[in-house]
Amino acid sequence: MAELLPLMVSALVLGLLGGGHCLGMCGGLMGALTMATPQDQRGKRLRFLIAYNLGRVLSYASAGLLIGLAGWAVANSPAAMALRVVAALLLISMGLYLAGWWSGLTRIEALGRGLWRHIQPFASRLMPVRSIPRALLLGALWGWLPCGLVYSTLLWAASQGDALDSALLMLAFGIGTWPVLLATGLAAERLTAVLRKRGVRVLGGITVILFGVWTLPGPHQQWLMGHGSGPTQQAPAHLHH
Repeated sequence: MAELLPLMVSALVLGLLGGGHCLGMCGGLMGALTMATPQDQRGKRLRFLIAYNLGRVLSYASAGLLIGLAGWAVANSPAAMALRVVAALLLISMGLYLAGWWSGLTRIEALGRGLWRHIQPFASRLMPVRSIPRALLLGALWGWLPCGLVYSTLLWAASQGDALDSALLMLAFGIGTWPVLLATGLAAERLTAVLRKRGVRVLGGITVILFGVWTLPGPHQQWLMGHGSGPTQQAPAHLHH
């Protein structure tokens, strides 16, 4: 568990840095959730938002468990190295996207559109949201919306080679996206304005790019670590020291 903690911190940071991307994917829905309740019922609005985001994060964890099983299956095979390389390249692509330097990652989102076409009608029937269970279910369904940020993090989580670890990492990633989406839903314009600033997006993008480079297998990990312990488990810990 001690070895997993730095990875979970990394996943949390990825979710926080990628929060600006979440504004475009879920920001409109956050507004729709809060419009369903009167302005003077702030407590009820907050409960709806928490229920929705809880459902969304649980979907991420479920996806992490499923794809983590695939990662576990190839953990001790030659394909494990290829999986880690792909995960690193996706993280680098996500960083370029967050910084506004390259939007090619959005094409990957097309891979999930077939599944989303089947889920979206059920999600639409839950709106307008009038109860906590409906908000929770809506979030659980909306968590499967095609998203390059989620796909990148999923592959990175799966590359750890353990299904439970993958689920926990996706849970931490989802929790990292909470501040942005809660702020949007509660009309916290000051916070969302900061996160939309060009400099903040570039800084977040560069950080994710560096994390992707760090994830790539190679001698650079041991060189940066300065000792001979396994790079896969220890790399993220050094990144955040």
